Amino acid sequence: MASKEEIRAAHRAGRAALTHAGLSSAGAGIARHGLAWASGLTGGRPGIFAAYLGVGSEPPTLPLLTALHEAGHKVLLPVCEPGLALSWVYWTPASESVRSRYAPIQEPAGERHDTTVMRDAHGIFLPATAVDFSGNRIGQGGGYYDKFLAALAALLPSLAKTSDGGLLPPLPTAAVVFDGEVLPAGSIPAESFDRKVAAALTPGGLLRLQP
Repeated sequence: MASKEEIRAAHRAGRAALTHAGLSSAGAGIARHGLAWASGLTGGRPGIFAAYLGVGSEPPTLPLLTALHEAGHKVLLPVCEPGLALSWVYWTPASESVRSRYAPIQEPAGERHDTTVMRDAHGIFLPATAVDFSGNRIGQGGGYYDKFLAALAALLPSLAKTSDGGLLPPLPTAAVVFDGEVLPAGSIPAESFDRKVAAALTPGGLLRLQP
């Protein structure tokens, strides 16, 4: 089995070869299927969703953020804090962005909220470089989301377990990846602190995993 680092590196190399047209088409598909998933979770009513802004060769999420906003949903985007912590800012298309002090990304400016803001959230769109059909996920390697998901589990205790005894996040969660980044079950090494995901959002659709 390849290591997480090997899988992450291979997928990043594949992403770097994508064309602008390919990224644009992927963004449209992610927006369409992501909005449908969000609407299904809220029964068509406005809700609150945590997401992130995909940059560079990552799966484009700006069309998704815009679609969620236009459908009446509130969107929370992350801000990197010391100690690998995340805070959250409500985003709209008019929001200003500033350079992060802790990561090479742009972040939304505005009032910051800690993890307790997730008490009112309906779902989470997670960044990933790969997922497998066992629900295992490889993130960006920074550790921010590992810490966030642990804090979320402490905030909203859940007994939702996977078939192999692993734990799912306490809110509906979809990892955003390209179509070719959903791997066969058991392809990704799992560690004790990892939280599995039940769905993968790709340009081609929402895939239900089997954790």
